[in-house]
Amino acid sequence: MSHVFPRHCHSKLPTAVGGEGCYLIDSNGKRYLDGSGGAAVSCLGHGNPAVTAAVAEQMQAVAFAHTGFFTSEPAEMLADYLIARAPGTLDRVYFVSGGSEAVEAAIKLARQYCLERGEPERRNVIARRQSYHGNTIGALAAGGNAWRREPFLPILPEMNHIDPCYAYRYQRDGETEEAYGQRAAQALEEEILRLGPESVMAFIAEPVVGATLGAVTAAAGYFTAVREICDRYGVLLILDEVMCGMGRTGHLFACDADGVAPDILCIAKGLGAGYQPIGAMLCSKQIFDAIADGSGFFQHGHTYVGHPTATAAGLAVVQEIESRDLIAQVRQRGHVLRSALEEAFGQHPNVGDIRGRGLFLGLELVADRQSKEPLDPAMKVAAQVKAAAFEAGLICYPMPGTVDGRKGDHILLAPPFIIEEAQVGELVEKLDTAMRAVLPG
Repeated sequence: MSHVFPRHCHSKLPTAVGGEGCYLIDSNGKRYLDGSGGAAVSCLGHGNPAVTAAVAEQMQAVAFAHTGFFTSEPAEMLADYLIARAPGTLDRVYFVSGGSEAVEAAIKLARQYCLERGEPERRNVIARRQSYHGNTIGALAAGGNAWRREPFLPILPEMNHIDPCYAYRYQRDGETEEAYGQRAAQALEEEILRLGPESVMAFIAEPVVGATLGAVTAAAGYFTAVREICDRYGVLLILDEVMCGMGRTGHLFACDADGVAPDILCIAKGLGAGYQPIGAMLCSKQIFDAIADGSGFFQHGHTYVGHPTATAAGLAVVQEIESRDLIAQVRQRGHVLRSALEEAFGQHPNVGDIRGRGLFLGLELVADRQSKEPLDPAMKVAAQVKAAAFEAGLICYPMPGTVDGRKGDHILLAPPFIIEEAQVGELVEKLDTAMRAVLPG
């Protein structure tokens, strides 16, 4: 009998015993193509020798040194590497152990920045419905998925939510993409004015929405308008790139595709590629200087902040991505994968939309393509597709609740950056097997 507390108490999971490139292997020898990188984590695949060597070398030197007493070479080097490539005026990096911690740090830093500037009345955070920012209390409060939030509503801090920029559902007939982007951004200004501009400290959004919407990119001009609105009212822009960043969408930082730079940026997942738990919050020089010239102390922290072994792994990961020109490969293989998906499912009666950027792609499943009516939640289609794909030897990331947290289903795909074109074919073939088993059409 296992004493592990699993994600689902009634699931019986195989035991992973090996990993080779784009495949995971269980204790029975079955191989699974990792079509979602776990949860968009394993960007370099499994068993990368350069990263494992870097981790081993750092552990032999010094595995852990608490940042209340020391900094470390890998933390300093990784911070320098990221800032040299970061957008805008991002200037400092705060290393944590994962995405939820990065978002928590971002929200708390935004609040402390307002206090240091003598604006204690700035307390409101605006986020978007159907966003996902993590499962700790503050991150869950910022997230906009009704199903995830519901059990914990009595203990969640109050935050404010507007509609996402979700063209498939919200763009009107006859409305251009640019016009829709402006209209979607206008919802932010309206919410700032409703709350009172002097009370709003930050707006948080994912440049490409991952887990809860399935690789939804923003309409053209949306984030440019958002940036202008935030600047107009002195509101900090926090971009959550935990899932979509670190090359996943064809740019090291996902916001580069939209031509904007945030005040605070969160990364994780692909930063460590699964080799160590690591995330990071990056902030602008202006925000850091407000703390440095004020109290001098960010009133926050975790035991494993700036962990030397984790930052050594992160440094090795980003160096591998750059030295092997994998971001260019993400764009090329992303095009191949999207074309293959459109050929296989573009006319499927239950596939309403195929979307995304780079190797971060989603398929929204519907009961009717014309009306976009969601499938009946009682069918549990996402769970069925996940199980059928797993049986076929494919790991993918189907999720329910796409439309409003309860209705709707999508499949998220985020394979390793090293995926070969032949493996793209294998992925689509196995996904087709799963779809035929669940939604024969």
